[in-house]
Amino acid sequence: MKVPGMKSGAITDMNKKSIRFSLLFAILCILISAQLSAQAPDWVRTGTNTGNARIRLAAADFKPVGVDPQTPSLKATFDATLYNDLNNAGIFDMVSKSMIPQATPGSPQEIQLSAWSAMPANAQMVAFGALSAANGRLIVYGWLDDTSQANNPQVLARQYNETATDEMARTIAHRFADDIIARLGGGINGIAETKIYFVSARSGSKEIWVMDYDGENQHPVTHLGATSLSPRISPDNSRLAFSSLGRDGWAIRMYSLDLGRLVRFPGGAVGGNNFSPAWSSDGGKLAFASGRTGSSAIWVANADGGGLRQITAFRSDVSPSWNPKTNAQLAFVSGRTGEPQIYIMDQDGSNVQRMTDGGYAISPSWSPSGALLTLSWDRHYGPGAPGGQDIYVMDIASKRWMQLTHDSGSCDFPSWSPDNRHIVFQRTNGHHTDIWSMLVDGTQQQQLTHGGNNFMPNWSWK
Repeated sequence: MKVPGMKSGAITDMNKKSIRFSLLFAILCILISAQLSAQAPDWVRTGTNTGNARIRLAAADFKPVGVDPQTPSLKATFDATLYNDLNNAGIFDMVSKSMIPQATPGSPQEIQLSAWSAMPANAQMVAFGALSAANGRLIVYGWLDDTSQANNPQVLARQYNETATDEMARTIAHRFADDIIARLGGGINGIAETKIYFVSARSGSKEIWVMDYDGENQHPVTHLGATSLSPRISPDNSRLAFSSLGRDGWAIRMYSLDLGRLVRFPGGAVGGNNFSPAWSSDGGKLAFASGRTGSSAIWVANADGGGLRQITAFRSDVSPSWNPKTNAQLAFVSGRTGEPQIYIMDQDGSNVQRMTDGGYAISPSWSPSGALLTLSWDRHYGPGAPGGQDIYVMDIASKRWMQLTHDSGSCDFPSWSPDNRHIVFQRTNGHHTDIWSMLVDGTQQQQLTHGGNNFMPNWSWK
């Protein structure tokens, strides 16, 4: 096509300039979008104590001491676990192992802080120490130094003496990491020694399993040979409540981790189907959904199964979650207006408030701070609609929300970590479901399970 009064060559030059401008504009838009998506809203960052600038932290490989043949392998396990724990914390800018000085300081007298504070490490803090195995014992000395305080650098000093096993090397690394995180993270305890309970079908039937917070040490808890769902660990880590299918339908069952067997929970199997138990943070009450009156409603019982009472009366009320800060409110799912939505209410069923504004919203989990909810939400639910089930976080006071997962399979059953900084959830791609974790702003997503199908994670309280 020719434009009157303009040569064809001029048109070509104009097109080239237009294309270059369009490309530059598109790149600029992408960069701006990436920058904005990388910054969580203030209410998320502040509410999770991640709003402050991250501390640049280096973790030196620990110095091996002695000639015990176990020392190298135990040291390798310890070094890798400590680095991963600190990297997963969400509050540090970890110095890459390729950028740290070659020297391996084993004591405060051996470390040259100026080498660690200089480029390329540029570390503000350094974790270092020594490790030895002898006579079946693993002894670890660990220190944390502030590189800006040459005269008095020591921030933390710890000593550990445990059985010399690979598992104990991991445990000591978890403990040292949690000590560092608590000291530098505003006094909030780390999560390196916490557990994640979940459902796995890898043994043939859906049993309750447990793993370390980072996906290690996965093993079954129950061996019932029946379908079990929705595990919820008690605040003191002594009992596990879950829903299990028996001859009379779905019942809430209680498993004692101290005794290694099922214990009696009266009221959990009296008529109808009973699902999705939820502990109050004081361990005194258990809420669950029950259809014993003909339609699903939220019920609350004492921890011993007594004092059973119904607190909602609408159809399709399920999935309760206590406010762990106050124990005075519960979030839940209800289909009372059509598609399921998230609501909150007082513990006696009064003062009901709808939180989501449409779509298909399920699986609420209340944050330890009491300020946020995480949930699974398809905001564009319907035939042919774009998107699908994704994990969101919502500020309860303002109802503002932030989407954490994007077009990466169907995501459901989020659960908060006790430090308020992480969320664990399930992700389904095709016919395969696995457990993932991430920071509360949606970053650092990690797959934790890789064998069989794994569902419904629940993070321990401590």
